[in-house]
Amino acid sequence: MTTTATETIDVAIIGGGAAGLSAAVTLARSLRTVVVIDAGAPRNAPAAGAHNLLGREGIAPTELLRAGRAEAVGYGAIIRDGTATSVARSETQGDNTFEVTSTGGPTVVARRLLIATGLVDELPHIAGLAELWGRDVLHCPFCHGYEVRGRRVGVLGTGPMAMHQAMLFSQLTSHIILIDHGMPPLTPEQRLQAKARGVEIIGGPVARVDADADNRLRAVLFDDGRELELDALVVAPRMRARAEIYTSLGGTLEDNPMGSIIPADRTGRTPIDGVWAAGNCMDPVAMVGASAAAGVQCGAMINADLIEEDTRRAIESRAAG
Repeated sequence: MTTTATETIDVAIIGGGAAGLSAAVTLARSLRTVVVIDAGAPRNAPAAGAHNLLGREGIAPTELLRAGRAEAVGYGAIIRDGTATSVARSETQGDNTFEVTSTGGPTVVARRLLIATGLVDELPHIAGLAELWGRDVLHCPFCHGYEVRGRRVGVLGTGPMAMHQAMLFSQLTSHIILIDHGMPPLTPEQRLQAKARGVEIIGGPVARVDADADNRLRAVLFDDGRELELDALVVAPRMRARAEIYTSLGGTLEDNPMGSIIPADRTGRTPIDGVWAAGNCMDPVAMVGASAAAGVQCGAMINADLIEEDTRRAIESRAAG
C-alpha cells in the first residue's frame, strides 16, 4: 500500500508499540488501509526483556517490536518512523476524517484514529535514580520481580501504593525494606501486615542512589548520612499518558491515583467520535501482553465500526438512486 497527501486511508495509528502494532495487524488482516506513525521510543526500552508474554517470554523489547513491524508490513500496513505533530478534523474530506501530520512523511487523511502512544514514567527526583531505571530501579513485580527473587530489595515509599508494592515484592524475597520517603503514615493494620510478611520499615528520606563500577545499583544514601546496600529499588512513578494528540482534539484526560490517562471504554472507544485508544495511554498498568490484546480488540472494533458506516452509506446511496 502507498499513500499520498490526497488519499484517504481507513486508520491512522499513532504509536507503534505492542498495542499499536497489534491493532495494525488486526486491521490489515481485514484488508484495511493502515499507516502507523511511531517515534521509536517504547516505554520498556531500558528493560532487558519483556515478561509474562506467552510464547515470547524474555524477548528483548526491541526484538519484539522488530518482529511486530515485520508482521504488520507483511499484511500491507505502512510503518513511518517519526512523530505525529498535529491531528485535526479534515476540512476537505469531511468532519468524519482526520488529517494527520508527522515528521515521517506526507499528511495522512484517515477515517479513524487510534492513539497508542503509551505513557511517560515520571520518577521521583532523586540523584542517580533515572540512570538505573528499568534495570535495578523497578516498579512492577510481575515485569521484573522474578529477576530479583531472593535479593535485597528496597521499596521507596512515596505515596499510598508503597505498602501494596512492598507486599507484592515480599512474595519474591525475604530481604525487603520499606523506606519512608514521604509516604502517608501506615495504619496499625498495615504495620501488622508488614511484620507478618517480614517487611522491615525504616525512615528516610533518600538523598541519592549510588551505582557501582558496572553501573549497577550499590546502595541508597540518606540525608542523614546513612547508607543502605541494595540489589534493587522499587519506586512508584507517576504515569502520565502521552496524550498531546488527544487533548489537541479537545479531549480531557482522566486522573487517577497513579497519574493521567486517556478515557476509553473497554473496546478502546474514547468520548471523541472516531478516536480510539489502546495500551498504556488508557491503561497504565497493562503489561505487554495486555497491551497487545487491547490492540487486537481495538482493531477489531474499529473494523466493525467502519463496516457499519460503509453499510449505512450503501443503504443511503441505494435509496437516493
